[in-house]
Amino acid sequence: MFKKITKLFASENKDLRKRIYFTLFVLGIFCLGTGITIPWASVLYEELGFLEIFNLMSGGGLRSFSIFALGVSPYITASIITQLLQMDIIPYFKELKDQGYVGRQKIQKINRYLAVIFAFVQAYVISIFYLNTNDVMVMVKTSLVMTAGTSFLLWLGDQITKKGIGNGSSLLIMAGIIQSMPRIFIGAFEAFITAGTYSLAVGISLFILFIIIYLIVLVGIIWITLAERRIPIQYANHTTSAYGAQQSFLPIKINSAGVIPVIFASIVLTIPSTIAGLIKNDAVSTFINKYIVYTTPTGFILYVILIMFFGYVYTYMMMNPEEMSKDLNKRGGYIPGVRPGMDTTKYISDSLGKLTIVGSLFLVILSALPILMANISSLPSSVTIGGTGILIVVGVAIETYKQIESAMISRSYKKRRRAR
Repeated sequence: MFKKITKLFASENKDLRKRIYFTLFVLGIFCLGTGITIPWASVLYEELGFLEIFNLMSGGGLRSFSIFALGVSPYITASIITQLLQMDIIPYFKELKDQGYVGRQKIQKINRYLAVIFAFVQAYVISIFYLNTNDVMVMVKTSLVMTAGTSFLLWLGDQITKKGIGNGSSLLIMAGIIQSMPRIFIGAFEAFITAGTYSLAVGISLFILFIIIYLIVLVGIIWITLAERRIPIQYANHTTSAYGAQQSFLPIKINSAGVIPVIFASIVLTIPSTIAGLIKNDAVSTFINKYIVYTTPTGFILYVILIMFFGYVYTYMMMNPEEMSKDLNKRGGYIPGVRPGMDTTKYISDSLGKLTIVGSLFLVILSALPILMANISSLPSSVTIGGTGILIVVGVAIETYKQIESAMISRSYKKRRRAR
């Protein structure tokens, strides 16, 4: 690792360093913007429900009503919707998917238009529920500022993708989460040591234990993110020796769905509360707060079931075993010992199903840790262990590292070729 970092400062990687510096500069602008609050808005003290994850992604900007309050969450919503529409739901989107690069460019343009629309709608709904005013013009102005902030972030994300390193939107999300993380350790330090609840020795021991558990969870997330099942693939027109005795594989990740199941589950659980807030029925609100909110026992069980359900649904929609089998057959590949066609589809489906169980259980544990910790400890709500935020950070960091490593290897190879 240290050797690779040292190589980054080699002469052939000068342009790569410039791209990294540009990326850091843009991320600095984002972090600066999260601290600029909309003048007529105020800090939120209410529970945000499923919006907590978007507040985390925006570096706490949503709770403080900053100009970047929504972050790039509307773009995420738009991307998820267009991904689902490509699954033979609307033929036009399926055609765009089959067009390759040109189709992807058109989908990206649609995503941006949808993101701006979603940003305004989301901002206006948030203004209605959380802004302490009945002035429609104030709510419209707030919505426009938040929409403009999201549009600017989408532009910044494009600049990172083109002139920097890594995926711009993903890096902005990662920066927002990392920006929020110091508050966790500051809150833990204050709760264990400076609050006076425990003696100094006990407080320091508990704080060290908190850090150790946090690191264990982090290592577990890295392991799960990198873990994959490699299904061996053989091609009819190639022999193993033709590739230097290296066999091809079909890699399937343990957690193929990422954090999407958690987001979907949170949204579904928040819908009843939103409806209750609109109809303003005390009986309905009491029932929801007692049985459906995920901090209650029944709500927690429902939350777990929804994560498992969406984990399965989203994984099978994104990784269709039948399409994977057909694609393998078109390229002249097969799984040793498995017949092409239905048998291959069933084999891939069974493997995907088993991995999805493990991946969904991991998401359940990761999502449940902050809830359980809040119930069994006296720590403030800002102090959590686990959570989907770390999963996002680890995933983006690994992908960015791989891109930097690939760029360095490519430049090193070109330098050796020129030397010859």
